[in-house]
Amino acid sequence: MTSYSDSDLLRELEPVAAANLDRHLGLAAEWMPHEYVPWSQGRDFDSQPWEPGQSTLSDVAQLAFEVNLLTEDNLPSYHREIAGGFGLDSAWGTWVGRWTAEEGRHAIAMRDFLLVTRGVDPVTLERGRMHQMQVGYHSGGKTPLHILAYVTFQELATRIAHRNTGRYAEDPLAEKLMARIAADENLHMIFYRNLTAAALEFDPNGAVQVIRDEVLGFEMPGTGILDFAEKARRIAEAGIYDLRIHHDEVLTPVLRQLRFFQLEGLDAAASQARDEVASFLETVDAFATRQAEKRAAREARGAAAQA
Repeated sequence: MTSYSDSDLLRELEPVAAANLDRHLGLAAEWMPHEYVPWSQGRDFDSQPWEPGQSTLSDVAQLAFEVNLLTEDNLPSYHREIAGGFGLDSAWGTWVGRWTAEEGRHAIAMRDFLLVTRGVDPVTLERGRMHQMQVGYHSGGKTPLHILAYVTFQELATRIAHRNTGRYAEDPLAEKLMARIAADENLHMIFYRNLTAAALEFDPNGAVQVIRDEVLGFEMPGTGILDFAEKARRIAEAGIYDLRIHHDEVLTPVLRQLRFFQLEGLDAAASQARDEVASFLETVDAFATRQAEKRAAREARGAAAQA
C-alpha cells in the first residue's frame, strides 16, 4: 500500500507534529482536578456504606459515567500504544508525554467526583477498573498512520460521549466537569486531525486506504469493559452516544474537514477505498434512522401505557 517505512512517515511529518504541539501548548488551559469536586459532600464509607438511593444520577447516567471513567482508566495501555507507534524522540515524544499527562487528569477528576457525590457504587467501580486494566487495550499492532487516523475519530467520539454524559446527568457540577474534560479531548482531536491531514498530503493513496480501515473497523477503546455491549446499547437508547451521533457528529465532520471526498488523482485502490467509505456512511445513516424510529416507537408505547 505504501512505498515508505513508518520511520519515513514520522520523519516527514515531524515538523507538522512540532508545529501542532506548539499550537496545542498555546491553547491548552491549565486546570486542577480538585477544583471540580464538591468535597464538602464527602462522607466516610466505613461509617456510611454506599447505597443506591444516595446517587442523584439516573441509572443510565451512572452507567455512562462508569463507562467513560473505565475507558479513561486504561491510560497505561493507550500510552504504550502511541509511544510504540510514534516513539519518544523529537516532537513526537514530547507530544506523547504531554498527551498522557493531560489525559491522566480525566480519570482522577471523574473518580473523585463520583466517590464524593456517591454517584456510583464504589465497589462495582473498583472491580470494573481491575478487570478493565488487566484486560488492557490492544490495537492489534496499528501502524503510526493507522494510529493517527483512529485517534482522530476516537478523540472526537470521546469528547462527545463525555459532553453528553455531563448534560444527561442533569447536575450542573457534573456538567461543568465533563465539559472541562471534553475541552481537552477536543484539542487532542485537532492535533491528530491535523496530522492526518498532513499524511493525506504526503501519501494520499495510502492515507485514504488507512482511513477506510479505521472508519469501517472503528471501535471505542472501552470495548473490553464488562458487559460493554449491553451498556453501550443502553447508552445509545438514552441518546448519549448512538449511531446517529457517530454518523453526524464524528464520521461526517472529520471526513469533511479532511476533504476526504474532494481528493483528486487517487489511484484505483484508493478510489475503491473511498467508495467503500461512502457506502459505509450510507449504511450507518440508514441504521441510525431505523434506530431512532424504534426508539420513538418505544417512547410512544410507553407514553400511551401511562395515559
